[in-house]
Amino acid sequence: MANFLTQRVASIFSPRAKLRYAVSLIEAGEAGRAFAPLSAAAGAGIPEAQFRVGRAYLDGAGVPVSREEGARWMERAAGAGWVEAQVVLATLHLFGLVVGASVGGMVFAPSPNQHEAKPDFERAALWARRAADAGSPDGQALLGYILTSGPPEMRDLAEADVWYGKSADAGCPQGHLGVALAKLRNALDAEGQQQAASSLAKAAKGGLGTALYLLGVMTERGAGVKQDIAAAVDLYRQAAERHVRSGEARYGLALMEGRGVERSITKGESWLRRAALGGDAEAAALVGDIYSRGGDLPPNYAEAASWYGRAAAAGHAASARALGLLYLTGAGVQRDAGEAARWFRHSAERGDQLAHVDLGNLVLSGSGTEQDRVDARERFEKAAETGDLVAAFNFGVCLAEGVGVERNDRQAALWLRRAADGVVNAQYWYGRMLAEGRGVEVDLKEGRVWIAKAADAGLPDAEMAYAEMLLSGRGGPRDHPAALEMFVRAAKQGHIGATFSAAAMHGGGHDVPENRMLAQSYFRQAGERGHAMAQLMLGRYLARGLAGETDVAEARLWLQRASGQGITQADTELSRLGAKPQPVQAPLTRAARQR
Repeated sequence: MANFLTQRVASIFSPRAKLRYAVSLIEAGEAGRAFAPLSAAAGAGIPEAQFRVGRAYLDGAGVPVSREEGARWMERAAGAGWVEAQVVLATLHLFGLVVGASVGGMVFAPSPNQHEAKPDFERAALWARRAADAGSPDGQALLGYILTSGPPEMRDLAEADVWYGKSADAGCPQGHLGVALAKLRNALDAEGQQQAASSLAKAAKGGLGTALYLLGVMTERGAGVKQDIAAAVDLYRQAAERHVRSGEARYGLALMEGRGVERSITKGESWLRRAALGGDAEAAALVGDIYSRGGDLPPNYAEAASWYGRAAAAGHAASARALGLLYLTGAGVQRDAGEAARWFRHSAERGDQLAHVDLGNLVLSGSGTEQDRVDARERFEKAAETGDLVAAFNFGVCLAEGVGVERNDRQAALWLRRAADGVVNAQYWYGRMLAEGRGVEVDLKEGRVWIAKAADAGLPDAEMAYAEMLLSGRGGPRDHPAALEMFVRAAKQGHIGATFSAAAMHGGGHDVPENRMLAQSYFRQAGERGHAMAQLMLGRYLARGLAGETDVAEARLWLQRASGQGITQADTELSRLGAKPQPVQAPLTRAARQR
C-alpha cells in the first residue's frame, strides 16, 4: 500500500511515474482509473504509454472501444520504435482496419459497415519487417505470413521460410505453424510429413486453432503421425472451440456419425450450423442434407432449401443442384422450373456433370431460357458425336421437338435409332416415331416391338403406350389381359393415365374379369391426383353403388371436382342428384373422407 501511495504521489510530477502508477492500477484490475495517468504519460511522448493507450482503445479497457484512436496511438508508439506496437499496427493493416495510412498521419475506416475492409499488405509488411528486424518472434511470423500469402508481386517463399524459422527458434507458436506449412508444401515423403506434424504439434501446444485443425487432419489420415481417429476428433473439437470453421464442420460431422466420439445428432447439427453460419460451404451443404434426408431428425425441406442456398451462394456445386431439385419438385419452396433451371445452370458451370443432365432434361421439358436450350442442344450434339448414347437420345429429342434447333424429324429418328441400342427411353421414342410415321415410314409392327422393349425394361410411359397397343390391336394382336397387366405395372409406378385405364378395364366391357371394387379403388387413386375423368367415374360409382358402396354426399363432391375441370358429363350427373356444380376444391383423400 505504501509503495502504491508513493507511486501515486510521484506521478504528480513525473510522466514515467505516471506510467508506473497506471501499470500498477491495471495490474490491480482498475483499468478505468489507470487511463488518466496512462494518457498523460502517452501525451508526454513515452512509447510504452502510447502503446498501452492504443491497446486500451482497441480492447475497450477502461475506455469505450475506438479503432481510430487505438490505431493513432499505435502508430505513435510504433514510430517511436516500440516493437509490440509495430506488430499490432502491421496486423491492423493486414486486416484492412486502417486505410490511407502514412507515417505521421492516418485516415481510418469509420466503421465496419461504412467501409469494406481491404488489406494493405505494403503497410503491413513495412511494420512487420521493422518488428522482425528488431527480433520480435511475432513480427517475424507475421512477416513470413505476408511473404507467403500476400499479393503475388510481394511473395517470397524462401525469405518467408527464413523468418518462420527464426520465429520458431524463439518458441513462437505462429512461427512453428509457418514452418509446418512450409514443410507440408514441400513434403514429398513420409519424413517430410513427420517433420511437418512435429512443427504442428508445437504450434498446437500454443493453442493455435489452425494448427490444432491441421494436426487433426494429419492424425485422421495417419500422415506423419500414427492414425488415431479418436485423437483426431479431439483435435477437431479443440479447433472448433477456437472458432476454426473447418474444425467446427469436422467435429460436427464426427458427432453426427459417432466416429471417434459418442454419437450426438443434436450436438453434431449444432456444430455444423456454426460452421455454416461462419461461411463454411461444405458445412452448409451437410446441414442441408440433414434436413432434406431426415433420419434421426424429421425432414424439413424449407430448412434444407435455406442451407443449400447458403452453400450454393458460396460456390458449392452439389448444393446448387440440390436446390434446383427442390425447386423442380416444389419441396420446401414454391415450385418454379425457371428457378430450378437457374440453379442447375449454376451447378453445371461449376463442373457438376449431373447438373448438366438435369438442366438438359428440364430444357427438353420446355423450361429454361432460349440460350439454355441452345447450350443444351450443342452439348448433347457434341457428346453424341463421340458415341455417348444418352447424349444421342437427348440430341434426338432436341431435333424431334425443336429444342435449341430447327425441328428435323428425319435426323431425330436417325439419332434415336442409334441411341435405342442402349437407352430405354430412346427405344420408346423411336417406337413412337415409327408408329406415328415421324421422320420415317409408318411401321406399326416395328414401332410396337421397340415400345415393348422399353415397356419390358420398366419405363412407365412405354408400359402405358404398349398397353394401349395391346388393347386396340395396333401393330399386332389384341391381348386384353396383357394390356391390363401393363396398365397395372405403370400405375404402380405412379402413372396417372395408366391408373385410370386399369380402373376402366376392371369396370367391365373388356376381355378380363370384371372387378368393380378394384375399379373404384383405381378411380379413387387417379381422382385424388386430379384426373378429371377418374373423378367423374368415382362420382358415378358412389352415386349408383356400382361397387356395392353408395355415398351420395361424397359422390357430389367428386362430381363437382370433375365439373370444375370442365367435364360436362359431371354436370348431368349432378343434375340427376339434384345438385348444382360448385367451385373446384382440393381433391378429397380417403383420410379426409373418413374424418
